[in-house]
Amino acid sequence: MKRINYLGFLSLLSLITILGWKSGNTGLYGFFGFFYFVRYFWIIPDELFLLNVQKSATAAFMLGMISLVPSMFFCSVFYNISAAIPMSFALSFAVSTIAFTFVLTALEWKERTGAGE
Repeated sequence: MKRINYLGFLSLLSLITILGWKSGNTGLYGFFGFFYFVRYFWIIPDELFLLNVQKSATAAFMLGMISLVPSMFFCSVFYNISAAIPMSFALSFAVSTIAFTFVLTALEWKERTGAGE
C-alpha cells in the first residue's frame, strides 16, 4: 500500500504567488519557491526519509529561533519599531525555510551518493 508523502503539500504554499500577482504585491513572489516541494508527492516516505525530515526540521527550527533576536535588533536600527517586528519575523521565517530546504537536500544527496557505493 502506497503511503502519501505529506511533505508535498508544502507546494500548495506556492499558490500565494497568485495573490501577489493579482494584488501587485511583489513581496509574495518568493512563495513560488515552495513549488520545489511538489516533487515529494512521488517519493515514498520510508524510515530514513522521515529521519532526514526530522533532522532538517530540527535544524531549521533552531536556526529560526536563533535568528529572530538578531534580526529584531538589525531591523530596529533600519526601520521604525512598528515595521521592525513584522520584518524580523519574516526574515526569521525565510531563514528557517531556506535552512530546512538546504539541509533536507543535502541529506538526500548524501543518501543518494552513499547508496551508490
